[in-house]
Amino acid sequence: MRRTKPPFRADMVGSLLRTAPLKEARTKHEKEEISAEALKAVEDREIEKIVKRQEEVGLQLATDGEFRRAWWHFDFLKMLDGVELYDTREGIQFSGVQTKAENVRVTGKVDFLADHPILAHFKFLKAHTRAVPKMTIPSPSVLHYRGGRAAISKEAYPDLDLFFDDLAKAYRKAVHAFYDAGCRYLQLDDTVWAYLCSEDQRKKARGRGEDVEKLPGIYARTINYAIAERPSDMTITTHVCRGNFRSTWISEGGYEPVAEILLGGVDYDGYFLEYDTERAGGFEPLRFLPKGKKIVVLGLVTSKSGTLEKKDDIKRRIEEATKYAGLDQFSLSPQCGFASTEEGNVLAEEEQWAKLRMIVELADEVWGKA
Repeated sequence: MRRTKPPFRADMVGSLLRTAPLKEARTKHEKEEISAEALKAVEDREIEKIVKRQEEVGLQLATDGEFRRAWWHFDFLKMLDGVELYDTREGIQFSGVQTKAENVRVTGKVDFLADHPILAHFKFLKAHTRAVPKMTIPSPSVLHYRGGRAAISKEAYPDLDLFFDDLAKAYRKAVHAFYDAGCRYLQLDDTVWAYLCSEDQRKKARGRGEDVEKLPGIYARTINYAIAERPSDMTITTHVCRGNFRSTWISEGGYEPVAEILLGGVDYDGYFLEYDTERAGGFEPLRFLPKGKKIVVLGLVTSKSGTLEKKDDIKRRIEEATKYAGLDQFSLSPQCGFASTEEGNVLAEEEQWAKLRMIVELADEVWGKA
């Protein structure tokens, strides 16, 4: 049967392909041909359109598509106190392609401020949808993992334990602030757990001086502190991302190395897990999902291509997953967002909407409309 609270049987990760008017306006703003106010007016109008489309395809939730962002994570992180965006001279390496040469680093004490702009982004979304407004922000672990010690000021944090303490407190403030703004569905997007499933990424982390065996426990404690005080009517989920830039990826490997602590030891209400290709491994790690308590949203429909999956194939895979947890503990979504960065994945907008429509239809067929 349908769920009345998130995550819903038919759900989505968050980002959507940027529309042509939005891309044009952002380009003009970068060239200083239009003002920030003019850009915002276009963003407002295009967000209203894609919110309506989400409602029309039958989703019980709506996001703003991350239309006001260039990156899924940096736009939030750079607006934390003590964090800055900087030019790295070399982009993040995906499979055969690199991103823009930007990253974030910690320059001072980390804190969440009451005027963080993404709060206003959420308020606009809430005011323009009849569905449940869902906001996505990066997980706190993302601020640490890629840069590690080298990206965190030793003057501000001679002891990394103090950094993680402040980071957890800043995110606890963020959770409260979003709740006070009316948010009841918040998602912490996270690439780190998938990186810790990849032997290649684990090797690179060791090369940076990280103790990859200790990191899962550190991140779990940080996240659990951040979300511990959420009210009972607020759902907080995570999306475990394997990299999503112009339809490419970074990490490969099943969830087994992190599944026990992630599913059993991190206090999320739900987990969006990517299962669209063999890179994610099998469903066996789902045996660590606590019975009856949490939801895993199966990312069985790829957002990396426009080819529409066959419904019977998706149903068969859902049935395979039920060997490790009950059907009632599963939902369905695309494996990732359609545009984790403003460049977007390589598919057409109508192909994106067709996939979301099919997910709604499949959810009704598998779990029922009632």
